[in-house]
Amino acid sequence: MKLKKIGILTFALMILLSACGGKGGNQATPSTDNGLPTPVVNTTPVPDVSAAATAFLDKWKAEDYQGMYDMLAQTSQDAINETDFAKRYSDVANALTLVSLDYGITATNIQPTTAKVGYQVNFTTSLFSDLQKQTEMNLILENGAWKVQWDDGMIMPELKGGNTLLVNITHPQRGQILDRNGDPIAANTDAVAVGIDPANVSGKSLSNLLAELALLVQKPTNVIQDTYNANIEETYIPVGEASKDSYEKYQNYLTQLGGFVANEYTSRYYYSGGVAPQVVGYTYSITAEQLDTYKKMGYAGDERVGQAGLEKTGEEYLAGKPSADLYVMGPDGATVTRLAHVDPQAPDDITTTLDKSLQLQTQKALMGFTGAAVVMEIDTGKILAMASAPDFDPNLFEPENVNSQYSLTGLINDPTTPMWNRAAQSSYPLGSVFKIITMSAALESGMYTPDTTYDCTSQWTELPNETFNDWTYDDGLPPSGELTLVEGLMRSCNPYFYHIALDLFRHKSGTYLADMARQFGLGSATGIENVAEDTGAINNPTDDGSASQMGIGQGDMLVTPLQVVDFIAAVANGGTLYTPQIIDNITSEDGAVIQSFTPEVRGTLPISQSTLDAVREGMKMVISDKRGTAYSRLHSLEFAVYGKTGTATTSQEEPHAWFAGYTAEHRTDKPDIAVVVICENSGEGAIYAAPIFRRIVESYFTGEAETLYPWEWQMYLTNTPKPTEATPNQ
Repeated sequence: MKLKKIGILTFALMILLSACGGKGGNQATPSTDNGLPTPVVNTTPVPDVSAAATAFLDKWKAEDYQGMYDMLAQTSQDAINETDFAKRYSDVANALTLVSLDYGITATNIQPTTAKVGYQVNFTTSLFSDLQKQTEMNLILENGAWKVQWDDGMIMPELKGGNTLLVNITHPQRGQILDRNGDPIAANTDAVAVGIDPANVSGKSLSNLLAELALLVQKPTNVIQDTYNANIEETYIPVGEASKDSYEKYQNYLTQLGGFVANEYTSRYYYSGGVAPQVVGYTYSITAEQLDTYKKMGYAGDERVGQAGLEKTGEEYLAGKPSADLYVMGPDGATVTRLAHVDPQAPDDITTTLDKSLQLQTQKALMGFTGAAVVMEIDTGKILAMASAPDFDPNLFEPENVNSQYSLTGLINDPTTPMWNRAAQSSYPLGSVFKIITMSAALESGMYTPDTTYDCTSQWTELPNETFNDWTYDDGLPPSGELTLVEGLMRSCNPYFYHIALDLFRHKSGTYLADMARQFGLGSATGIENVAEDTGAINNPTDDGSASQMGIGQGDMLVTPLQVVDFIAAVANGGTLYTPQIIDNITSEDGAVIQSFTPEVRGTLPISQSTLDAVREGMKMVISDKRGTAYSRLHSLEFAVYGKTGTATTSQEEPHAWFAGYTAEHRTDKPDIAVVVICENSGEGAIYAAPIFRRIVESYFTGEAETLYPWEWQMYLTNTPKPTEATPNQ
């Protein structure tokens, strides 16, 4: 049976093979077509893991913590919320004082659904030398995309397991701000806050108390008296601050007087209640909005930093560099290791161009006014004084100063904005001081000479249906009559300068006078560093009326006192416009000069020597000629001065009072200066601004004020609010 079955199978096989073959070796290819479509196998490519890692690290570089969080695997997002995740990274950035970071991928290892990427992170920090850390990230495929399986060690290996960074920072004592002679303006020292307890004041000793306090805090007695009278019902009246050294000179006597209160403290101290406070600025606590920025700069966050003025712009120099240690701390608060250490770098001192004595005299000269005064060396551009009134006491920003709690809020909310620097940040119509530029344009046009005459009548009627008054008409004085151009400047004849401006507008170009003003430096920033400034505006006149108004410094124009003192200095020095400077040098702790500032020329007045000579002659006659608008105020001044009065009308009832001038003493010990004064909404320039100019010049050359103001009965004591003497006003 078995053999039979084998035979049958063999026979069947032979038949099958025979059916598959053919003669001559030509075999047919077996057909696979069974009538069904050929199956296609689709495979899903694995995403590029390097691209995913790069995207995650790029977001870290950009501090896009939300974008990083969106790339986390679901298990990682379940373990940490987005807020805590972002805080983890920002805390590390702050502790490192991170400036920037970069990275490089060093290795990749890919499995079907998981991957590992190694990378090096380079941390550039503010405090510490650059740090490099090798670490890695794990990724997992979720819904066809690589997601990061996050852990703390991805920031740096030392943080794995919940470790944190801690930085200990110790700042050196802040550098000083000095005047040009090395006298301190701002320094760290022991100080005393002084005030009055009215309940314990003896009537007999009050005058002595006020007089001694005036000497101690360097304020006029009447100012302290007014403060006392206005607050007599209070339990404490803040008066001011003094250095402890100064206080000790008066301590024995003051403590015997009833009502005297003194509280000692150690802090950043601003001498004399603030020398040029709007320029120097103040220090104050880091705000919540500033915290992250300062932490990345190497601050712990509880320091006091420059918040305005030179204190702010000079922070890098004045603060120095702290000593710092960077630690890794375990979750239990124990130190794991110290990652880095840096030694401190001593702060630097900033020496300003300011003359402390002159600055304080200039501030006092403006007392009772709202306005500004600027004093500049004519041949260097150095600012010797920059005063803005009202001013303020920067010591009030020191929380250890008990006077702060009584006065700081009032200062911040003061509607007179005493912290605003009117000398550089406020712009005003220039009034008749602009006639210096109008005269220059007239002479340069070729249409006028210094001897060209004009009949200066009381009213100007060259425009149809328009009548513009001369200042003599408004003051009830007779008209000035026929004047040369030089005399026109001396007399500040409005009709003459209306006529010139209209002439230039019609026969030269519509922008001729405006272009001249811009070349005098008006309408653009002076370029002074470390002082915020407004640009002002010199707009082109659009018609005959606006062109005429420009001729006398009215209409569509605004200038800063700083711009004006700059071009007045240029008139004085022969035509060179200097960039104003407020910093003389920066020195290290051992006195080595790190940075010094030299005079910088920013332009030249676009006028000839003959034009300059004519303008100077007119400015001299303003003071020396009996017809000059400042003759009554300044002719008796013992120093050679040139100047121009100005009265600029505004929307307020009273105009702005201007005086701009310079000295021509040519002394080696006292460089000649340009001085500009503006008193907002006070009245006529000759009456108010010119006497202040005189006091500043006297203070510069003699060290003290010598001449009473017309409204004073004693130095700095006002008899009546306004003088009654009629005086040429332009």
